[in-house]
Amino acid sequence: MNQPRSIQQGRGQHPLVRSRGDAPARVMNEELFFDLVYVFLVTQISHGLLHHLGWLGAFQTLILWFAAWLGWQYTGWVTNWFDPTHPALRGVLFATMALALLCGAAAPDAFGPRGLVFAVCFAAMQVGRSAFIVWRLPATHPLAPNYRRILGWGMIAACFWVGGGLAGADGRLVLWSIAVLCEYISPMFGFWLPGLGRSQTSDWTISGSHLVERCQLFVIVALGETIMASGLSMAEAEHWTVAELAGFGASFACTLAMWWLYFGTSSEEAEHAIARSADPGRMGAYFHYLHAALIAGIIVVAVGMDLLLENPWESAEGARGLVMMLGPMLYLLATALYRWVATRRVARAQVVGAVVLAGLAVVGQSLPMLALGWLGTTILLVVSWRRKPCPA
Repeated sequence: MNQPRSIQQGRGQHPLVRSRGDAPARVMNEELFFDLVYVFLVTQISHGLLHHLGWLGAFQTLILWFAAWLGWQYTGWVTNWFDPTHPALRGVLFATMALALLCGAAAPDAFGPRGLVFAVCFAAMQVGRSAFIVWRLPATHPLAPNYRRILGWGMIAACFWVGGGLAGADGRLVLWSIAVLCEYISPMFGFWLPGLGRSQTSDWTISGSHLVERCQLFVIVALGETIMASGLSMAEAEHWTVAELAGFGASFACTLAMWWLYFGTSSEEAEHAIARSADPGRMGAYFHYLHAALIAGIIVVAVGMDLLLENPWESAEGARGLVMMLGPMLYLLATALYRWVATRRVARAQVVGAVVLAGLAVVGQSLPMLALGWLGTTILLVVSWRRKPCPA
C-alpha cells in the first residue's frame, strides 16, 4: 500500500504503533477476545427487536445497533493502527470490553430505566479509547491530530448520549439520534473542528487485510445469532413436530445461504480494493458503513427466524411478515453493494432477489410463517447458488 512519507516515518517509532512490514497485519488474540462481547450484545439487540415489533421499536433498535457498531468500528480502527499486544492498549481493550458488556446488559431497557447506565458506559467507552491514544501519542506523531479531532467529536456526542440518558423517552430518542449522527457523519468531513482543522482520509493509512479479516470475523459472530435462534428454539420445544423441524430447516438453510453469499466475495479481492485505492482510508470507511447495514440484515433475519420457530403456523400478517422478508432483503442489498465496492461487479441476482423479497412482503401476508419463511430462504438459496465463488 502506498503511504505518505510522513506517515511512513512516523510509524514504528512509537511502541504503541503497529510495525508495518511486508507481511499483512494479523488479527491478534486480543481482538478475537474482544469480539466475544459482541456475541452477547448482538443477541441482546435482536431480542429487543423481537419483543418490541413496530416502528418505534424498530427505530430504537436501529439506534442501539448503530451505537454497538460504532463501539466495534472505532476499536477496529485503533487496533488497525496500534498494537493490541502492547500492555497499555491491551488494558484499554479489556476496559472497553467491560463497558460494552454493561451496554449489552442495559440494552433491553435502554429506552427505559437503564438509559443513563447505557449512555454513561457507551460514552466512557468512546471517549476513553480516544483519550488514551491522545495521551500516549506525542503531539508530533502523524496520527495525533486525527485522534484529537476524534476525541473532540466523541466528547460532543457524549453530551447527547448522557443528556438522552437523563431525558424522558421521547427526548432520549431525539438526543441519541443526534449522538449517533455526530459519530457517523463527522468522519465524512474529516472530523473538522474549529482550531483543530480537518483530517484527510488519504492520511488514514490502514492495513486492508486486517480490516477485511476483522469484518469477516464479525459477520461470523452475527451469523452465530441465527444459529443460536434455531438451536435454542429446538432445545426449548417439548416435542419436535414436523412443523418445528421444517422451521428449523428453513432457519439453518437461510444461515448457510447468507454465509455463502458473503464469503463468496474473496477476501483477497476486498483487500486489493483497499490496497489499490488512491484513498484507502476512505475505502476502509466505506467497508465499515456497508457492514453496519449488512449485519443489521443478519440481526433482522435472526428475529424473523425466532418468530417463525415460535409458531410456524401463525399468519405472517403485519410486522411479522415484514420482518421475515426485510432481513433477507436488506442482507442481499448490502452484500450486493459489498461486492460492487470490492470488485466493481454488479451482483444482479442479489438485486433481483431483493426485489422479489419486497414483493413477497406485500403479497405474502396471508401465508403461514412457515410458508413465507421457506419462500424467503429459497430465494436466498437460489441467489447463493447462482453466485459463482470468487477465487480465494
